[in-house]
Amino acid sequence: MDAKKIDRLATTILYLIAGIIVIILASLLGYILVRGLPHISWHFLTAPSQSFKAGGGIGIQLFNSLYLLVLSMLISVPLALGAGIYLAEYARENKLTEIIRTAIEILSSLPSVVVGLFGFLVFVLQFGFGFSILSGALALTMFNLPLLTRNVEDSLRQVSFDQREAGLALGLSRWETVIHVIIPEALPGIITGMILGAGRVFGEAAALIYTAGQSAPALDFTNWNPLNIASPLNPLRPAETLAVHIWKINSEGIQPDAAAVSAGASAVLILAVLLFNVLARVIGNRIYKKMTAV
Repeated sequence: MDAKKIDRLATTILYLIAGIIVIILASLLGYILVRGLPHISWHFLTAPSQSFKAGGGIGIQLFNSLYLLVLSMLISVPLALGAGIYLAEYARENKLTEIIRTAIEILSSLPSVVVGLFGFLVFVLQFGFGFSILSGALALTMFNLPLLTRNVEDSLRQVSFDQREAGLALGLSRWETVIHVIIPEALPGIITGMILGAGRVFGEAAALIYTAGQSAPALDFTNWNPLNIASPLNPLRPAETLAVHIWKINSEGIQPDAAAVSAGASAVLILAVLLFNVLARVIGNRIYKKMTAV
């Protein structure tokens, strides 16, 4: 067999593998959306859930998921940026740096249930936060931080060394070169990593069962005092998220329309992640163009 036939055969196999992956993903998304979209309505998105009767919604769970996503990203993104910049631009190549990178690799591969148990022992019990949004956000920070840190470091290392030299040659300090030259160039990769991290956080369930709790108390959306237990902004209240709600109603089976609520909530979860990804890419491209004057 000559080289051209081998090349065509290898290309065909690669296209076949890619097509199979696309078909599997499209089938999975299509199955979830076809089953769930008919159950989605304004009432379903805003009404509170019901335990022993049909007709409940996912309003509180959806808000809890978004609130926990924002809180966890507010904690993890600055830490990941600082750690990634240090490892990529300032850390010396020695045994300590190798140990740090190895620890990051190990932590990024931990199962979420292990992170949840760690959060339960440390944040819920040791720190006394109880089952709360704050405990869940801190646990998800531990879950998400290694991946975000590695993504920031890799994105910064992909920037050409010539651009660093150009910044220094123009009289910029090392920190000014990082801020004004390297980070704008690496921003698309960093934004992509943040998108993936946000998707992991929004769809996470196992870690939140042990930290944020499995209950969704009645909230007063006219009360925006974060110190009031009925306020939706209170970070110390228990909060059942959308992913935990899907797991709970399928495991308990006490709702007459559990299958419909589960299908609708799953479709909302998929659509929310897709919408967040699209918005994040649009915002990331605009920030990149603004910072690089493209």
